[in-house]
Amino acid sequence: MIQILVVSSDYKTRQLLRKELALAGYNVTVWDTIPGTIDPSQIVMPTIVIHDWKYSDDSGYLSIWQKLKAHPTTPPIFCLMLTSRSNFSNHVLTLEQGVDDLILKPIKPQELRARVLAGKRTLKLQQDLKVQKQLLETELAEAQAYVRSLLPDDSDEKIPIKARFIPSRLLGGDCYDYYWLDPDYLAIYLLDVSGHGLGSALLSTSVLNVLRSQSLPDVNFYRPEKVLNALNETFQMHSQNEKYFTIWYGVYNRANRQLLYSSAGHPPAVLVSTPKDKPQMTECIRTSGLPIGMLPDIKYQWQRCYIPPDSRLYLFSDGIYEIHQLDNTIMGLDEFIEILSQHKPDNTIDDILRQVNVRTQGRAFSDDLSLLEVCLD
Repeated sequence: MIQILVVSSDYKTRQLLRKELALAGYNVTVWDTIPGTIDPSQIVMPTIVIHDWKYSDDSGYLSIWQKLKAHPTTPPIFCLMLTSRSNFSNHVLTLEQGVDDLILKPIKPQELRARVLAGKRTLKLQQDLKVQKQLLETELAEAQAYVRSLLPDDSDEKIPIKARFIPSRLLGGDCYDYYWLDPDYLAIYLLDVSGHGLGSALLSTSVLNVLRSQSLPDVNFYRPEKVLNALNETFQMHSQNEKYFTIWYGVYNRANRQLLYSSAGHPPAVLVSTPKDKPQMTECIRTSGLPIGMLPDIKYQWQRCYIPPDSRLYLFSDGIYEIHQLDNTIMGLDEFIEILSQHKPDNTIDDILRQVNVRTQGRAFSDDLSLLEVCLD
């Protein structure tokens, strides 16, 4: 049942409100003054507060609902203020300070009941919204867990591969995979679907399943540009709720240390090589091309490069460098590449993430973050 707290220094006002609200079936508690401190555990917490604006110190009287709402365990409260002031600016100020509605004196019982009823409806809507939000958050968490379950584990076999996926507060569209096409050829890719939410996650997992099952018809999966051409034909925006995705896709031949690669609007892969007795080299590798799904009939390009011994290949999404730093600037790709170039072979992939975290002071990322490290010794 709705619990109403009435606070008024005027005896007649208190009696009138108690009578009318009790007749309407509400539980009513009446105070004639505001306590200096309020302990929610010591009182019956109200659902609706009705208080009179009659003190000389206006700010003190406004504090009743502020004191109640200050406690984290306090449920939503609807606040009605009684006033004889007809000045419009006073009404605006009161509403801006957090009061939900006003009742002008003299009090009309019919209007009083109507405004209390409106408060009940508002609180009901707030509660319904809270429940829906909790359900949505639960569903998004389940979807996030499903996406994570599809991603491959770290590999320590023929070629060590480490990967990290840090989802944002919003479900995003990052996805990656790596698998052997045969004993010598390793396919590896990372993609990032536009936008956030369930739609982005569904598209990313659809692409992952298509590539993992190699179900694109008549495609040579050893040729990165052929894979991207087929993906672009299959996943056009008009059939994917106007969503597109970027991707970097490569095939590495461990026998001759040749890497074939192709990309579509994605950040470059970064190759960091530390050959013995030679200076360290850092190279960005990618090809030009629009994101997958933007335009039909695009022909993607491919490139080939030799991978020197003692190399690390890094694939990542833009969420790892498009971050707000402590000085409110965006870190940017160049600064992240500098972090990778300073990364030592005996460091771990988590050391890279720690350096990124230092720049954000541990704040939550606004986008998904994916990072792969392929050790090509």
